[in-house]
Amino acid sequence: MAIAKAERLMNLALCLMNTRRPLSKRELRESVEAYREAWQSGSEDAFNRMFERDKDDLRELGLVIDVDENTLDGEAGYLARRDRNRLPEIALDAEEAAALSLAAKVWQQARLSGAASGALQKLRAAGVPFTEDAAEGRTALEPYIPVREAAFEPLLIAARDRRPVSFDYRKAGAALTEPRSVEPWALECWRGHWYLAGWDRDRGAVRVFRLSRITGKVRSRSAAFTAPVPEHVDVRAAVAAFAGEGATASATVRLRRGAGFPLRTKALGARQLDGDWDELEIPYGHGLGADLAEYGPDLVVLAPEELRADVIDRLRAVAGLPAQGLAVEGGLR
Repeated sequence: MAIAKAERLMNLALCLMNTRRPLSKRELRESVEAYREAWQSGSEDAFNRMFERDKDDLRELGLVIDVDENTLDGEAGYLARRDRNRLPEIALDAEEAAALSLAAKVWQQARLSGAASGALQKLRAAGVPFTEDAAEGRTALEPYIPVREAAFEPLLIAARDRRPVSFDYRKAGAALTEPRSVEPWALECWRGHWYLAGWDRDRGAVRVFRLSRITGKVRSRSAAFTAPVPEHVDVRAAVAAFAGEGATASATVRLRRGAGFPLRTKALGARQLDGDWDELEIPYGHGLGADLAEYGPDLVVLAPEELRADVIDRLRAVAGLPAQGLAVEGGLR
């Protein structure tokens, strides 16, 4: 059925683009075999429904179809003028082509991998200089963006169509998930993780969500957005702000030797305490406690006190204990 429909759409598009005058539905019915068969089966309504669906599908794919109500036989005529359906010449330099090629690799593990590969092939045929086409441009290392999260595709579609979504989300350090209702704005990969930025309806504020912490199915809603969408959504900056990046304050932590390498990369200073522990000074900002709690017994917050209490409460929540400020040495006691 899928092949038959694709062939029918192609035949209809060819008819509309290769005529100098508008064609009526009767003429199109005689020109497209599938329409003629539907009509000969004795169902005029079936043909009309099929034609209207196909016409809408072609328009959704980007074909501009004009309707002329003043044809000679008095019926509406349809025509896809080539000048209105011709793409402008595509000119990309080597850096732009490389960025586009890398972007297409995002879809290697998603349902649109075939469409992405087809788009690259069309651009190659148009003469776009993709560096991987040349033997000298190949190296042993190839940039790669993984897309393992099942939530990626439905969130991307919802952001494109401006449709609110709901999902269950587990915050860092939390034992249980909680429902979230979000107006998705944009997705971005940062430091090996995919993040969603959008408007959290329940909290009435901008929030970022790591896709790996979304559990269950992403449910799309038909309602419209309630908050204005910014002209430019900087997901990376939003994630960085919640992760303490660029913060003016700092925190002091004790980190077990051989652990916490992502944390060590952004340390402002470090010194060895003994054979098992190092002391690090790290940027401190909103949301840092959630990230530090993930290190469990390998990390101890020394200062400031509010960050220490935040991490302790998160660890106690995971352990199923009541939240209270207790001293921690190498984990909960």
